[in-house]
Amino acid sequence: MKKNSKFAAFYMGVIFLLMYIPIAVVIVFSFNESKLPVSFTGFSLKWYRQLFADSDMLEALRNSLVLGVLSCGISAVIGTFGAVGLSRIHWKTKGALEYISILPLMIPEIILGMVLMAFFYMLGLPFGMLTLLIGHTVFCVPYILMEVKARLVGMDPSLEEAARDLGAGAFRAFLDVTLPLIMPAVISGSLLAFAMSMDDVVISIFVNGPRISTLPIKVYTQLKTGVTPEINALCTIMLAVTLLVLLLRSIFARRKNK
Repeated sequence: MKKNSKFAAFYMGVIFLLMYIPIAVVIVFSFNESKLPVSFTGFSLKWYRQLFADSDMLEALRNSLVLGVLSCGISAVIGTFGAVGLSRIHWKTKGALEYISILPLMIPEIILGMVLMAFFYMLGLPFGMLTLLIGHTVFCVPYILMEVKARLVGMDPSLEEAARDLGAGAFRAFLDVTLPLIMPAVISGSLLAFAMSMDDVVISIFVNGPRISTLPIKVYTQLKTGVTPEINALCTIMLAVTLLVLLLRSIFARRKNK
């Protein structure tokens, strides 16, 4: 079958319709005046007003934002230095180290969540924001590490060597030469990690405490009692924020490639 055939275009059109029609339905019914998600009776913003008047939901949103920013900030530092370190070593075990560094992405989330829960219990850590922060950092680091590692592969090592020849120390050469060149990759990976942190449910359930609720966990618990238009409004806002984050990531990725 040719790539540009009419059947291929029709097939892709059907796939995209099946993928995005449910999302479109959620967005449309978030503006529905009726509470019943069976028919559209009129345009209304009352569900958005009720959403922003829900103090528990706003508290969960604040927790998710704080958790996402902190975990991505810590992951950016660990992932960046980890990628730089892996690019400069020539050990025989380098391949194994690279494999271990991305292992959290390959392990199923439910397994990783159970392992983290058992590990925190053995350490005697109280489950709450600290355990959530550690858990999110664990799976956020590989995203940034892979982005920075890919950028370092395409970077000319003679640039930093020239700075060293001109008298700059290793750390100064890294700050003045290497870091500005890999910064688009760091930001791109951080945005992707932030989106994954805001979306995580499985790991957060295992390492969460009884007094703290993140936004995905709040939505998940409310879904058990039935979908309301308030949840549709929340999903619409989350979709808009996610698309914005992905757009920013795409912009930084293009700058990285240039």
